[in-house]
Amino acid sequence: MVENKKEENQQEEIKEPDSENIENEEDVNDSQENTDAEEISEDINTEEDSLEKEVEKLKEEKIRLLAEMENLRKRFEREKVETIKFGSINLARDILSPGDNLERALDALPQDENNSQSIKNLIDGLKMVLKEYKSILEKHGVKKIKTLNQKFDHNFHQAMMEVENSDVEEGTVVQEVQSGYTMHDRLLRAAMVGVSKKTATKKEESKREKDNDTEENESKENSQNE
Repeated sequence: MVENKKEENQQEEIKEPDSENIENEEDVNDSQENTDAEEISEDINTEEDSLEKEVEKLKEEKIRLLAEMENLRKRFEREKVETIKFGSINLARDILSPGDNLERALDALPQDENNSQSIKNLIDGLKMVLKEYKSILEKHGVKKIKTLNQKFDHNFHQAMMEVENSDVEEGTVVQEVQSGYTMHDRLLRAAMVGVSKKTATKKEESKREKDNDTEENESKENSQNE
């Protein structure tokens, strides 16, 4: 009997679970679930951040690409306009020489009222041709550069000589050897000119005046210092 009771007690001990172990297992499971949930949340946040960065990167690339395309379009339009405006610049430069020769021929012809009618008709005809020639040049944006009595400008003038002239300011264009032209405000051919310079006497006088002014200024400064 005693042995039967022992066996029954052992069976009861086996059948009844340990409440402490159950609680520990539940705590472990809860902790594991929380850890898994946190890891999943972190993974989701990391993935969202990565996607946002990728979207921002794509946006920046798109904006940069659009800007480059706009710059290319503007450059193409500018080149197209310049091609239309300056496509014939070499031709325009080459036909300037016949115009120069025509002007020289007119200047060489004697302007005498006693000329025969045929000579007068020839002169009038050449003048009409020259007028039409200049009109065609202006129609295509070719304009003559103003030179006489203008201040020398190295952007449009080419100095061929210096001419002593005390009546105008030094560096003024007083003679035109060959006409210059621009095409749509771009230099087509520089004008060959003669530029004024002061005579030796005027230079000496200017130098004396400058020296006198310097001496007067120095004298005033010394008197003020004293």
